[in-house]
Amino acid sequence: MKPIVALSSCWLSHRHQDGYAMMKEMADLGFEYVELSHGIRITLVPGILRAVEEGVVKVASCHNFCPLPTGITKAAPNVYMPSTIDARERDQWLRQSKRTIDFAAQVGAKKVVMHLGAVEFFWFNPARKVTEYIAAHEGEDLSKDERYKKLLAQSLVKLRNRMGPYWENTKKGLVELLPYAEQKGVKLGFENRERFEELPLDEDHPLLVEVMAKPNACGYWHDCGHAQIKQEMGLLNHEEHLRKNAANLIGWHLHDVAEGDDHQPIGKGTIDFEMVSSFWRPEHTLIIELSPRLTPEEVLFSKKRVEELVIARFGR
Repeated sequence: MKPIVALSSCWLSHRHQDGYAMMKEMADLGFEYVELSHGIRITLVPGILRAVEEGVVKVASCHNFCPLPTGITKAAPNVYMPSTIDARERDQWLRQSKRTIDFAAQVGAKKVVMHLGAVEFFWFNPARKVTEYIAAHEGEDLSKDERYKKLLAQSLVKLRNRMGPYWENTKKGLVELLPYAEQKGVKLGFENRERFEELPLDEDHPLLVEVMAKPNACGYWHDCGHAQIKQEMGLLNHEEHLRKNAANLIGWHLHDVAEGDDHQPIGKGTIDFEMVSSFWRPEHTLIIELSPRLTPEEVLFSKKRVEELVIARFGR
């Protein structure tokens, strides 16, 4: 048994009007499986369902929200957040998340990738000073910058001090959503995020899965690019973070980071994919998640690199 290797529709969904043609384009690149990402407009759904029914390609996972809520036509994974203080928005998050789970079950996907909100700041977001400092010291090794490390520590304290009610809202929402996912046979993957104020904070991932106590309904979803960006910010060590979350891992978003930009071709940036692949397990789902700006040749290059790593780890 080997992990499923799939291509995320985020690479091409924006330029398709017909879901069938979109699915066929991914299949024609040699992918047996795909992820339906958070840019799937409702108009693409009939063609997607026909492609699945005809066996053109299989769906490994979906990314909340999929399909997009009515009236939204561009990728919007954070249009509703479970963390917000606005009860009406939390209700919409729950309703649209259940809709994604229903759609995943309909197309045969076993996993749904989830964003879990953010800490909101009305005036003094500590992330601003951190990002401004990084921009002002572009190209420098901030791991040796004591002034930066002090700023980072102070900002994290401010973030922790404010996050309480937002994090509680997220956990309450998941307590309500997880039984629904379990009933539908769909597992939710809680994705690590790239922005400073997004939830969960990186050190909270292992405990979240344990607290939810729903091994058949949730797990950790690792985005390599997000972790690499956080490592370059001095917020985590990529390998250590993987080690802490390895027991709960269910899936991956694979893309590289080059000059601060993620969703780049795999093997063309700074991520150590030899290290990353050492954490892969046969039951995992490996999603190649690339920028729409990349060419089909760069998609195939990334596919070949992932397949080589799979063979190196699991054999032919």
